[in-house]
Amino acid sequence: MRRWVGAGLLNVVLGLGLFYLLWLALGSYLDNEVVPLPPAVWEAAQSERVQAELPGHLEVSTRRILRALALSTLLALPLGLVLGQSRLLNRLLAPLLALTYAIPKVVLLPVVLILYGTGDASKVALIVLVLFFQILVVVRDAALNIPGELLESVRSLGAGRRALYWYVYLPASLGAVLTAWRVSVGTAVAVLFIAETTATREGLGYYIVNNSQRLRYPEMYVGILAMSALGVALYLVTDILERLLGRWKA
Repeated sequence: MRRWVGAGLLNVVLGLGLFYLLWLALGSYLDNEVVPLPPAVWEAAQSERVQAELPGHLEVSTRRILRALALSTLLALPLGLVLGQSRLLNRLLAPLLALTYAIPKVVLLPVVLILYGTGDASKVALIVLVLFFQILVVVRDAALNIPGELLESVRSLGAGRRALYWYVYLPASLGAVLTAWRVSVGTAVAVLFIAETTATREGLGYYIVNNSQRLRYPEMYVGILAMSALGVALYLVTDILERLLGRWKA
């Protein structure tokens, strides 16, 4: 565990160092106020105005994305396991799933706003729409690919459908859920940004766009970095959970 965390932190430090150097070089080359140098952004981050506003927006965005992850998992995990256990049901629903999976869920934002209003519910619902199908497909495929020999060996011990669900399908699919989370974190944060730029006055998306419209570019980059840090933190936590819960794969 310590080795995994240490390696992850080392990668983050190296990545931050390279990112800082590239940003410094690009900002110096462009010499434009739209791309301020890192010291200017750091100075903005220490200002009283940012210290007063940013934490609240960060808390709102974090709450929204965590709720969406939890809700999409609670909805997609059982359905994915059902489809993975029933090949007949999977064949019947596969065309519908393939069609709806391919639809860009962001285009449904106006519909979601009409149905759920401009509060947290609409932002969470849009992210759930994106994550639900990604988790569902990954869990279904993981359940379908469980070796038949393993299922037969468990059945030979007297296990019924419920026992297979709890002791075979569910443990085998947890890794798939975390893999889907890790793959989907970037998409979820991007969708969150889009959702928070429409009909809201809370969240990092609103904070970024509001500062860009007021030409407060250093403050805008503070918001961009905060949203990026949120995505990186979710990715690292998911990666650690995947390693812990998937030790048996090694």
